[in-house]
Amino acid sequence: MTSRMLEETREAPAAVARLMDADAGAYAAFARNLREQPPLSMLTVARGSSDHAAAYLSYLVMARLGRLVASLPMSVITLYQAHLRSEGLVALAFSQSGRSPDLTAPIAAVGAAGARTAAFVNDIQSPLAAAAQWQFALHAGTETSVAATKSYICQLVAGARLVAQWQQDETTLGALRELPSALQRALAQDWTPMIAPLQSRDRLLVIGRGTGLPVAAEAALKLKEVCGIQAEAFSGAELRHGPMALIEDGYPLLVFAPRGPAQADLLALARDMQGRGARVLLAAPEGTPGTVLPLASCGHEDLDPIVAVQSFYQAAEALARARGLDPDHPRHLSKVTHTR
Repeated sequence: MTSRMLEETREAPAAVARLMDADAGAYAAFARNLREQPPLSMLTVARGSSDHAAAYLSYLVMARLGRLVASLPMSVITLYQAHLRSEGLVALAFSQSGRSPDLTAPIAAVGAAGARTAAFVNDIQSPLAAAAQWQFALHAGTETSVAATKSYICQLVAGARLVAQWQQDETTLGALRELPSALQRALAQDWTPMIAPLQSRDRLLVIGRGTGLPVAAEAALKLKEVCGIQAEAFSGAELRHGPMALIEDGYPLLVFAPRGPAQADLLALARDMQGRGARVLLAAPEGTPGTVLPLASCGHEDLDPIVAVQSFYQAAEALARARGLDPDHPRHLSKVTHTR
């Protein structure tokens, strides 16, 4: 048995290969513009899965380039009609369809006020792409399942590509070019141990940190969207500031612990929560003590979260079907969301 969600998840390696083969001149030109005129501040404009992809880019920009990045609450412009001072601002919008008015209006507004604007979008003919000064196609191909999968992965790759190009970081660019093979390895990882512990559960915490936190947020969204589980994402550090009070015997935690500076703390947290009675599903590189869900790795640890979400998507689709749900038709949802 298959679904469009599963088919599109498995198309991600080819989509990423298309993305990395295209638009070299546009990425180089925009990156050169950013080096020659460094932004005073940066803004991301996105919702849902796309906002999680924007958060990943934000981590990379702040950690690698030291530039502050904020996520725009769109209603400041669309509902409150605020006029944001935008001199020296670079605003980056992320969207699969590019057709939601609450993305297009802010990009147009800050662009008119002096910001440099760019859109990363699967539909390059969309209103959002037209409103931005720079347009970058995701090259994900047609995506019909309501749950975004390959387009989200392409958004992560596009963000990492821009940052690497901005830094002129050939190591990361080389790792990005090799990413399709890493994504294929991710599809071969055995994540079936995620299914039985969650098949009858109605709530879950998903934990990540650093560049892995946006993937934890995406996983929590998909668990709500296609699996009908009330899943919430938290930073491993934030969990100790209150949400830990929820932990009781058997409470399920999905912990993403890919390589990187956050891994040691996440592994320690997983052990601590297990000692408190939680049912910990640890996603970590194969061979890591306590690993339940093996993570494939790639040529750069900053890209490992992209590989992790590839394995997760396949498992989430299987979990939805195990719970008697159709992953292609989540209740109350449609592919394009029009909000203001």
